[in-house]
Amino acid sequence: MMYKQNPQQTIAIIGLGFVGLPLAMLLISKEMSVIGIDLAEEKIKSLHAGNSYISDIKGETVKKGIDSGFFRVSSNFQLIKEADAVIICVPTPLNNNSEPNLDAVKNAAQSIGKHLQKGQLVVLESSTYPGTTKDIVKPILEKSGLTCGRDFYLAYSPERVDPGNQFPIEVVPKVVGGTTEGCLKKVYDLYSCIYQEVVPVTSPETAELTKLLENTYRFINISFINEFAMICEQLGINVWEVIHAANTKPYGFAAFYPGPGIGGHCIPVDPLYLQFIIKKSGLMSDFIQLSEETNEKIVRYIAERSLQLAGTENPTEANILIYGVTYKRNVADVRESRSLNIIQRLIEMGVKVSYHDPHIPELYIDEKKLFSTSIDAESLEKYDCVVLLTDHAELPKERLLQHAKVIFDTRGILTETSGNAKVAQLGNGLSHPLFTQ
Repeated sequence: MMYKQNPQQTIAIIGLGFVGLPLAMLLISKEMSVIGIDLAEEKIKSLHAGNSYISDIKGETVKKGIDSGFFRVSSNFQLIKEADAVIICVPTPLNNNSEPNLDAVKNAAQSIGKHLQKGQLVVLESSTYPGTTKDIVKPILEKSGLTCGRDFYLAYSPERVDPGNQFPIEVVPKVVGGTTEGCLKKVYDLYSCIYQEVVPVTSPETAELTKLLENTYRFINISFINEFAMICEQLGINVWEVIHAANTKPYGFAAFYPGPGIGGHCIPVDPLYLQFIIKKSGLMSDFIQLSEETNEKIVRYIAERSLQLAGTENPTEANILIYGVTYKRNVADVRESRSLNIIQRLIEMGVKVSYHDPHIPELYIDEKKLFSTSIDAESLEKYDCVVLLTDHAELPKERLLQHAKVIFDTRGILTETSGNAKVAQLGNGLSHPLFTQ
C-alpha cells in the first residue's frame, strides 16, 4: 500500500491497545497521519520495530506505517500539539469492588489538557457510563483555560472493535455525540472521512449509553443461554439442537450460544458500569444482577462437571487439561476470561491442571506461573479429561478425538465421533448416554 500524506489530517490516538492500534491502521489507510501515544514502553518498542502485538494487525502493516512516517509512536504527550484531533482509547476496567475505574481516562485527559490547542477536537472512545465525557473529561480539559465548544471541541463515540472478527472496522456504523452542536459537527465531519456511516445522536450521554445497551444486551442473553444449557442437561434435551431449530425462525429470534462464561473487556464489564450509574439514581437492574450471578454459576458448573467426567471421586487424583484460555477464539486476550476462573477453581479443588493455548504461552493463576503444554498424542493420553473452553482455529480435532480419553466440549463443535475419545457436550442432556461414543 502506498501512503499519500495529508498534512491537514493529523490524528493523535491515546492508547494503542485492541482499540487504538486497529484505529491507527484504519486512519493511515484513509491517508491520515497518526501520532500514537501509549505509556507502555514495550508497546512503543514493538511498534518501532515494525511488530504487532495484536493478532488482527499484521506486523508488515505496522512497519509500512512506521517506515513511511505516517505512523509515529511515543509516550510523549507533547506531540498532540501537532494534531487536529485527539482520540482517547484507554482501558476502563473495574476496580476491586466491581465499580468503574476511570483512572486511565482521567490521566489521559490531564495529560491532553497540558498541551491542548485551540481548534482541536477531543473524542473519548473508551467504554464508560453516561456523564463521563461532560462531567469528568470536560472539566479536566477546561483547566487548560480553554472553553469547550468555543476554543476546543469534545465528543464521545463508542468503539465497536470486535477482536478476532475480520469484519472491516470502517463498515460498522459509528455513533457520535457532541457536547455542543459545534462539537457534534466537528466529530461528524471527521468520522465521515473514516467510516461509511456515521450516526449522530443528541448528546454524549446518549452515545455512552448506546455502548452499554449493546453489551448489556449480549451479557443478559449469553448468561441466559448458559442457564438454559444447564436446564437442558436436567431435562435430557440437547441444547445445541434446540438453538439450531429455534434459529430457523426468520424473525423474532437471535441465536446465542452456551460456553464457559462471558469474558473480554466489554461484555462482562459494561453492564456493571450501567449498574453503577443507575444505582446513583436509586435504581437497580435485576437482569444485570442475575446475569452476573449466572456468569459465576457456569464457572462452578463446568469445573464440577469436568471433575465428574474425569472419573474420580478424589479431586487430587484427577489430571485435567484445559484447551483454550482466551476469552474468545483466535485472539491473544485473557482479560476477564472465565477460563482462568475455571482453572483457579479446579486447582482450589485439588485437581492437577495443565493448559494449552496457541496464543498464550504463559499465564498466572494466583501468582503461580503456568506454561502452555504440548498436546501431542503421547501427552494427551495421560489426562483423565480434556476440557475444551476456547475453539481456536488451530484446534486439532482429529488428534484430540484419537488420543484423548474423555473430552468435555463446552463449545458444541466436536460433532464427529470417529475417534477413540469419549465426548460430552455442555447442555447435551442427561437422559441421553453420557458420552456421544
